[in-house]
Amino acid sequence: MNFVNNITNFLISPAYADAAAPAQQSGGGFSLMLMTGVFIIFMYFAIWRPQSKRAKEQRDLLGSLAKGDEVVTTGGILGKITKISDNYIHLALTDTTEIMIQRSAIAGALPKGTLKSIN
Repeated sequence: MNFVNNITNFLISPAYADAAAPAQQSGGGFSLMLMTGVFIIFMYFAIWRPQSKRAKEQRDLLGSLAKGDEVVTTGGILGKITKISDNYIHLALTDTTEIMIQRSAIAGALPKGTLKSIN
């Protein structure tokens, strides 16, 4: 058994506790609060604020839609609004083709005359 201990001590050196060195505290309560505050401020400016700004712009866009506006949907379909109801919008894709989509599917408004310039 002594032989195994000698081999083990040779391969793995024993670790002894240093009783002379006092334990040091790292950081403290104030630095933890400071880091948490910095993290919350970062999350506000990096994530929450841009999302709420974009949501407000989308609400304003959907509220300002009117008959005759040219829009693009989230699927990339371009059309002219022919009829608006509470939740649905009728889009004229061509003179003979009209589709009905949800109001929330509108991604953006196009400048007047865009559809004629692309055709």
